[in-house]
Amino acid sequence: MTIMEQNTKTAAKKREESDLPRNCTFTPEDWHVLAQYWYPIAIASEIADKPVAVTLLDMKLVCYRSSDRVVVARDLCFHRGAPLSKGWVENGEIVCPYHGFRYNCEGKCTAVPAHPDSRISPKLKLITYPVVERYGLIWTSLMSLEENIPAFPGWDDPDYLNILPPSFDIAGSAGRQMEGFLDVSHFAYVHTETFGDRNNTEVPQYKVKREGQELLAEYWSTVSNYGKGQDNPAPDDFMWLREFRVFPPFAASLTVYFPDEGRLNILNCASPVSARYTRLFCPLSRNFDKNAPIQDTIDFNLKVFQEDAEMVEAQTPEDLPLDLQAEAHIPADRTSIAYRQLLTELGLGKTYTS
Repeated sequence: MTIMEQNTKTAAKKREESDLPRNCTFTPEDWHVLAQYWYPIAIASEIADKPVAVTLLDMKLVCYRSSDRVVVARDLCFHRGAPLSKGWVENGEIVCPYHGFRYNCEGKCTAVPAHPDSRISPKLKLITYPVVERYGLIWTSLMSLEENIPAFPGWDDPDYLNILPPSFDIAGSAGRQMEGFLDVSHFAYVHTETFGDRNNTEVPQYKVKREGQELLAEYWSTVSNYGKGQDNPAPDDFMWLREFRVFPPFAASLTVYFPDEGRLNILNCASPVSARYTRLFCPLSRNFDKNAPIQDTIDFNLKVFQEDAEMVEAQTPEDLPLDLQAEAHIPADRTSIAYRQLLTELGLGKTYTS
């Protein structure tokens, strides 16, 4: 390698490292892979004109509404490093709480109160990120302008009732949470208080298909999706179809086929706050029981989330091993094996810490 090539490589590495947040919990390589994707960071109805602090991939962000527009920016005023999330929004502009600097929705500084008549440097500008409001959530990406938000068609279907539980924090990795969502052999042991049955543990054979960059698994079993204590109109021999679709790196949809053409759609979005902390967003839609109390559905799902979280938070290693030799596998793990292989294809390291 020539000196010029070596200098170019060193400069590129320094630029990559400068992109990283302080105290980044991911490897630089993995962070740059994950930063190319879109993630939900907040529930849309909770974002108003008061700035809200959120974290994505260790990057501290501020989220707020400027008139009818949602803004996501680095939670940092470059004057003296104050967090803008401690400021306020006035006339559509966010105001720094330290010295009153004001920034418009494009991130441009419009006022420096200490010098009201001085020219403002164009370099005094916030780092802003693209925003999409979809499925009742605020989505953003740290390094990609091209949307790769997962499909969830039930949300826009007028025949379906939409339900959005509150976000749910898990002191565990997004990869482990995702794999738990896709796992079909833990129902009888982890979800004993909600819908699992210790007398129905067998996992029938199923297949996983690859469709482009997505995975599709169709799983048939007699495990009911009705909660314990709920009326269950399904016959004892009813075969429940659960259709999983995986959108890498950390989203998956589940369609549960109920009796009488009933459909329950679930979108599991594990948003990586850091390598080992996850904020779960989970929109739901269904075409039955439209008059049932929505809060009952929310409470049931929060209980399911809690059952899963207790296991995810206790798993060792905390990381999701992409080396298939690192953990043992059984036939019921077909989806998780394919998921790990898909993450490897994205370019994540074998010692990946998601």
